[in-house]
Amino acid sequence: MIVGLIILICIFIITGFITGNFLFNLALNPKSSKSIIFNNEFDEVKANMRIENEKWLNENAKEVFIEDNKIKLHSYEVVNEKESKIWVIAVHGYTDSAYFMVNAAKQFLDYGYNVLMPDLRAHGKSEGKYIGMGWLDRLDLIKWIDYLIATYGDIKIILYGISMGAATVMMVSGEKLPSNVRMVIEDCGYTSVWDEFAHELKYLFHMPTFPALYNANIITRIRAGYSLRKASCIKQIKKSKIPILFIHGEEDKFVPFYMLDKLYDAATCKKEKLVIKGAGHAEAQAVAPEKYWHTVRKFIKRYIF
Repeated sequence: MIVGLIILICIFIITGFITGNFLFNLALNPKSSKSIIFNNEFDEVKANMRIENEKWLNENAKEVFIEDNKIKLHSYEVVNEKESKIWVIAVHGYTDSAYFMVNAAKQFLDYGYNVLMPDLRAHGKSEGKYIGMGWLDRLDLIKWIDYLIATYGDIKIILYGISMGAATVMMVSGEKLPSNVRMVIEDCGYTSVWDEFAHELKYLFHMPTFPALYNANIITRIRAGYSLRKASCIKQIKKSKIPILFIHGEEDKFVPFYMLDKLYDAATCKKEKLVIKGAGHAEAQAVAPEKYWHTVRKFIKRYIF
């Protein structure tokens, strides 16, 4: 009886860690296939967009590299010919790269601003063994902020991000930032990495968080050096001193819409929110471009000075 119980416990533990390791590799290993998460049609759309945007970047942007803890980080930099002192750091989402921020960059350039589009670690041309989900990236973003100030002096900085990029700019807002950073604009970011993974675990695999996610968290702490629980946008924005604009599509199923109000309610800084009806994940600016960019521009004008 006791031997049988011990065997069952061992099987349970081993199975749990196998599942946890599978989830870790699926979510955080940039070399693993993400076909379970994204469909092939979406991949084709991204591939076509990348070709077009890569051409634009080659013609209009300068490539910049910095090094942080022996990891080389890459970014595209576009200086507006109008000689503006306003910079937007535009941060891409999960498994994307700076290529996919070009449409937003063009909009900010039309406003007369300069734009920096970093590749997050383990994305694009930036090095990194594992995906940081915004938590490791928040510290990288501080390096980019320091780079802009050191290079261009007395400037004003807007942090803008989509999806995981939105999580990144929210997470960095809770850190001690130079006064040059004036605001955060986040589009469809999640409340925390733990909450997002729990949602995807249920949505994709119809599985509870225990024991798989708990084991994945242990593996993440060992292999990637951070905790899924600690990587929380909610905890970070509670400490934020700069204004935040929260944007979310009402039909978002990937980063569920209910997370918007949880984030908004948690923020103690000056804040606004924009809900786009009929928009799925990261579709808000495509579904209602006039409303989206009018709100963004109005928010910037209110808080940039």
